[in-house]
Amino acid sequence: MTSENSQAVVAVIAERPDRALLLYYLLGSLVTGPFFPIVATVMYFRYHTMRYRVSEDGISMSWGILFRREIIIQFTRIQDIHLRSNVVERWFGLGRILIQTASGSAGAEMTLEGHKNFEAIRDFLYQEMRGVRDEPELAREPRPAHSLADETNLAGALREVAAELREIRRTLQARGHQQ
Repeated sequence: MTSENSQAVVAVIAERPDRALLLYYLLGSLVTGPFFPIVATVMYFRYHTMRYRVSEDGISMSWGILFRREIIIQFTRIQDIHLRSNVVERWFGLGRILIQTASGSAGAEMTLEGHKNFEAIRDFLYQEMRGVRDEPELAREPRPAHSLADETNLAGALREVAAELREIRRTLQARGHQQ
């Protein structure tokens, strides 16, 4: 991914979730029947307070009004990344990115939800997880080719090692016959 693409992905992650997530939450609240007003209110505030931030070292997610919660994950701690979406999320064009670490829990440590470009975000996270960085053009110098002298020195060293091993074998065999 070029540096322009990674900056664009970082900008998308840094913003709030897509508005379609609020519609998804409200639609999901309808299933709760008589508890719809309570669940819809809770989900509205979750959507309204949800924030994602990306730094050089990791990604953080925060949400909540009464019970504020924040999760910070370093890129180096990320073990696996999964994409998940149900039928309704696909209808809205949304997907969830489940980020797992080596924390020992069975589920995902963080779930990024409410993004329409979830595949680009996943690719960005994989790059950061693996430590891929765009190198400046000056840093990319061609490697020198191996010279014939290097190969001759290597062959000579291997011959010396083989001679030493033969001598060790003879010595060990001689000791074995003496006992």
